[in-house]
Amino acid sequence: MSNDSQRFDSKKAPEPVGLYPHARRVGQLLFLSGVGPRQRGQKAIPGVTLDENNNITEYDIATQCRCVFDNVRWILEESGSSWDQLVDVTVFLTNMKDDFAIYNKIYAEYFADNQPCRTTVEINCLPTPIAIELKCIATID
Repeated sequence: MSNDSQRFDSKKAPEPVGLYPHARRVGQLLFLSGVGPRQRGQKAIPGVTLDENNNITEYDIATQCRCVFDNVRWILEESGSSWDQLVDVTVFLTNMKDDFAIYNKIYAEYFADNQPCRTTVEINCLPTPIAIELKCIATID
């Protein structure tokens, strides 16, 4: 990486599940790695019930949404940016049909003031047994 790139790792957000930082600054932009609902230092995923084979038996999309948004906020703030500096959000859902309405309602609560560009995509799975993940870009001073 060039000298104008800076890595950030949050002490509050969940540990990455691979070899990547929570965020990286390039110029006046802060790029966040994918953020899910897991909580730092915990194996259990908020709002998720797993069977003995680690398959999801049930989940609460509202709980997962709130946890994801909280994790994003922590990463932004610990990196020197803020929620109101988000400019682009890509949302990955594993069940658009069942989860979009609830997710969209909670999203509207969290983004009532700042309204970044947004793309919502359905995918068939995520690397851990979660139902939502966010990929964000923010400005940073």
